[in-house]
Amino acid sequence: MSQYLGALDQGTTSTRFILFNRAGRIVSSAQKEHEQIYPAPGWVEHDPVEIWQRTQEVITQACEACGASAPDIACVGIANQRETTVVWDRRTGVPVANALVWQDTRVSGYVAKLTREGGQDRFREKTGLPLATYFSGLKIRWILDHVEEARERAERGDLLFGTVDTFLLWNLTGGVDGGVHRTDVTNASRTQLMNLSTLAWDDDMLREFVIPHSMMPEICASVSDFGEIRTTCLRGLRVGGILGDQQAALMGHACFKPGQAKNTYGTGCFLLMNTGEKQVASQHGLLTTVAYQIAGQAAVYALEGSIAITGALVQWVRDNLGLIDKSEDIEALANTVEDNGGVYFVPAFSGLYAPYWKDNARGVIVGLTRYANKGHIARAVLEATAFQTREVIEAMEADAHIKLDQLRTDGGMVANELLMQFQANLIDRPVLRPAMRETTARGAAYAAGLHCGFYKNTDDLISNWSVDRTWDAQLDAGERERLFRQWKKAVTRSFDWVD
Repeated sequence: MSQYLGALDQGTTSTRFILFNRAGRIVSSAQKEHEQIYPAPGWVEHDPVEIWQRTQEVITQACEACGASAPDIACVGIANQRETTVVWDRRTGVPVANALVWQDTRVSGYVAKLTREGGQDRFREKTGLPLATYFSGLKIRWILDHVEEARERAERGDLLFGTVDTFLLWNLTGGVDGGVHRTDVTNASRTQLMNLSTLAWDDDMLREFVIPHSMMPEICASVSDFGEIRTTCLRGLRVGGILGDQQAALMGHACFKPGQAKNTYGTGCFLLMNTGEKQVASQHGLLTTVAYQIAGQAAVYALEGSIAITGALVQWVRDNLGLIDKSEDIEALANTVEDNGGVYFVPAFSGLYAPYWKDNARGVIVGLTRYANKGHIARAVLEATAFQTREVIEAMEADAHIKLDQLRTDGGMVANELLMQFQANLIDRPVLRPAMRETTARGAAYAAGLHCGFYKNTDDLISNWSVDRTWDAQLDAGERERLFRQWKKAVTRSFDWVD
């Protein structure tokens, strides 16, 4: 009898394959990074061929590490970086260009033109999303408009579009030899091309963005049969679940009840709240998105607050400023001072996402004096993540009319105890770190397990969730609000930097 579930977790900076047992614990894993490509200011690319190569390598390594083969694995799930856009030739499998990453801002000209013509929220009722550089639809249009012969090839039906899940699924299931061209509702909801109510590609949106329907993958429930794997050592297994990474983390936290929320502290921060089968239209700068759908059941929706730069700011301090040797060194450096010394860092490197949605904002450091040193800079870097998270929580509570009683967390930054304590101080409620921190991959495995009967129902998943540590607020209310007022003032200094 199969004893494991496989999860392919393809993220912004690396690709991992993890085998989980029935208790949701890791049996084996392998991880490899891929190149971050910056051809111009604001442009961010990945090589899809490299990502596919890394995918094959980590699958093999994770299975070999524990001696597992396909018969030991019940089913496979995929979680992926969302909005990142791949266009490739269906006959050769070759991408027509590098993938345009979710952080890429090169479509700002399209955003500005469409906003002038009808306002930033002109498509929000249909798609749940404001006009922004973030989403996939305009990235597809850019590729068709700027890559030689791409539009002609697309109109002939030769080109396929997919977010990274779709590109990997197509290759896993055979590629040019009958590869399956599908995605799930969570990833489709991040393209700005899917109608949130019908869960189908919206013909009006495709016409507005000048994208041929023939490029688009079939949309499926998140927990459903996506096809048989015909490549790698997983040959013969089924892909039974696909979720965008943040929705996968929501499932990994077992947030199946309306009002439950999680925050993932990764390259960016992504706070999602389950709103049940009800779409909640945001009035405070959040996104309405699909949380997940189990085949044969109604879709479950979520409110999301997306923050572009959090963990990426630590990497920037490491790589661009050289203040630390390793990302984890940021905590020790921040602990050399007692507070931020009046320094605030607003990391609007690619504009501001929720709740502002200002593409023309840029990063600023404010409050500098001769007193400030690198410890204060490090502390300001960490505090920026907590400040941005509080802004999103306030917007989410206003939209959903639900007050969060706790914040469940995951992602690489949750190992930083200084950050977690400051987060609890700032939001004045408990911050919980789960015993299993790899919630994104676990959510993908859970989706696959629900599909193939490895788990009976979501109650099995709820019983697997447990807490490793809880942080409670330890800051005077007056000081909390003073710090937050200064942060809000700092944010305004980043506005309208790009003409």
